[in-house]
Amino acid sequence: MRINGVEIEDTFAEAFKMWGTRLIITAINRQWAQTAAQATTGFATSGIGCGCEAGIERELPPEETPDGRPGISVLFFVTSRKQMEKQLLLRVGQGVMTCPTTACYSGLSAEEHVDVGGKLRYFGDGFQSSKRLEGRRLWRIPVMEGEFLIDERFGIQKAVGGGNFLILGKSVETALAAAEAAVAAMREVEGVVMPFPGGIVRSGSKVGSRYKFLTASTNTAYCPTLRGQVESALPEGVNAVLEIVVNGLTEDAVREAMRVGIEAACRSGIMRISAGNYGGTLGQYQIPLRELWQ
Repeated sequence: MRINGVEIEDTFAEAFKMWGTRLIITAINRQWAQTAAQATTGFATSGIGCGCEAGIERELPPEETPDGRPGISVLFFVTSRKQMEKQLLLRVGQGVMTCPTTACYSGLSAEEHVDVGGKLRYFGDGFQSSKRLEGRRLWRIPVMEGEFLIDERFGIQKAVGGGNFLILGKSVETALAAAEAAVAAMREVEGVVMPFPGGIVRSGSKVGSRYKFLTASTNTAYCPTLRGQVESALPEGVNAVLEIVVNGLTEDAVREAMRVGIEAACRSGIMRISAGNYGGTLGQYQIPLRELWQ
């Protein structure tokens, strides 16, 4: 199978069950909403080393936010319900509540919930107060420039993490241009984020290592500098590989993001599209690349 002359390898991406949620962060203007969103989703590329995986989903105009102010939608993904509450308490408390003029709302209607505002309220030292708005309870926490408004509970749902594809190019410049185009297209898909820096991964990994204290190590089969020293997966002429990892609130959203991302990448003169997997032994989802167009 080829798209614009680019080979789509007959393989699959291996993805994992996760829990996901959406936060809506608002502020007096776009700049401060963006600042809070960036602080809150910082250092959240991988659940293995960062505790969670998160990213900015999209900007929200005032007519789409609960308080009629500029907003940012962010998505968070973790491996367990308990971890979700822990991460949101830390990140909302340190990244949103500390940021001037912000408020934070649950952006997901779901049967499952975690308690966030209901616990952060204690920062008010007894002066916090609650209010009800359209059936939901919010907490007003006094801060030095006014009040921080936050939903008591945030909806969470089962989600999918680790959807991915690999971009194989003749040069770093070619692969990077393709990856940037892919990420730009994928950001138009609702319900997904690409949690790595700029949405792109250079340090793909494999399971295991020659060092006993490591559970993962560099994906040697796709490292151009190791061609000739290891069993390489790189065809002749490929000198750079970049990976796009995508998390989504649903499997359909992940599949759609992968489809549009691959199509965009294949317009940039790359040589091949592949995907990362562990032989189907670890992840609960297998997403065959060629089936994305069926």
